[in-house]
Amino acid sequence: MDIRLQTGIIIRKYGEYLVGVSVVGGLRWSASPWDAWRTRKRDKAFIVAYRVGGVRMLFNPVAGQLREMKI
Repeated sequence: MDIRLQTGIIIRKYGEYLVGVSVVGGLRWSASPWDAWRTRKRDKAFIVAYRVGGVRMLFNPVAGQLREMKI
């Protein structure tokens, strides 16, 4: 198993990570990157980060590594 394939892009804003959209229409945030919505598609992550005003982060839950995503 190649753990690099587990790396995904998550969104951080004010020290919290985007989990998703709640049923009532607001955004849900968590203090833990393990709870975060994750994608491997850069274009989708860019759109979501732009719309919520967040920063794209690379996160590997297997290794527990988190770092800001460079363009």
